[in-house]
Amino acid sequence: MKKMIALVLALTLCAALAGCGGSAAAESSSAVSESETSAAASESGSSAVSGSDNATDDNVLVMATNAAFPPYEYIEGEKIVGIDAEIAELIAEKLGMTLEIQDIDFNSIITAVQTGKADMGMAGMTVNEERLQNVNFTTSYATGVQVVIVKEGSEIKSVDDIGNYMIGTQEGTTGQIYCEDDFGSDHVVAYTTGANAVQALISGKVDCVVIDNQPAKAYVAANSGLTILDTSYATEDYAICIAKDNTELLDKVNGALEELIADGSVQAILDKYIKAE
Repeated sequence: MKKMIALVLALTLCAALAGCGGSAAAESSSAVSESETSAAASESGSSAVSGSDNATDDNVLVMATNAAFPPYEYIEGEKIVGIDAEIAELIAEKLGMTLEIQDIDFNSIITAVQTGKADMGMAGMTVNEERLQNVNFTTSYATGVQVVIVKEGSEIKSVDDIGNYMIGTQEGTTGQIYCEDDFGSDHVVAYTTGANAVQALISGKVDCVVIDNQPAKAYVAANSGLTILDTSYATEDYAICIAKDNTELLDKVNGALEELIADGSVQAILDKYIKAE
């Protein structure tokens, strides 16, 4: 009897579905993970959404970032602000598009771009050979310098010393790549964010942190007892990553970016956030 009831129910359900006159489209689930904070995107009011499907919308330019890298991207109130957010907003305006920012883990940005969940990645991202195998990059819009944060009074006095100690980095960054190449992965601990790496330094889990100079300054200013070594560790170029099969968008973004560099707009944004020494 139970089998008969089940069969009747199944036939009834099939008939109901057939009477709808159309097939239901399968909804794809989002594969872009949320990071620790997510809010509105830029100072002009662009929205910040994790895992949206707007990368398929011709009128929306979806930028994947990790909003824990001041002054390039960070949360202020309920907005993602910073150098990258402002430059991306100007690019979107030139392209006649609306900017949307997705705040995700840094290590997921290239995957989000490759899979089409974001149109471009912009997060103080360095151009290197490993990344060039997976994505294309635009013209560089800024230069970054990797530095070393230590506790005041640390026995680490120069970059040459750090290979003898435990080094904290942000996961997926060139800081991690360089340090593992130079000193071995057993000397490097990678954390989800730069802030987590700095907290590990404060608590004594690592002896130093290798990170970009500008966020390093922000972390040192916010945490007493820390200092930055005088000598830099590496110099690198920042650019926007775009999927290898999306050469049309690469050309458009490059064109807009190069105009913004030529007319001084990019430099004005850099000067706004990075004061002369």
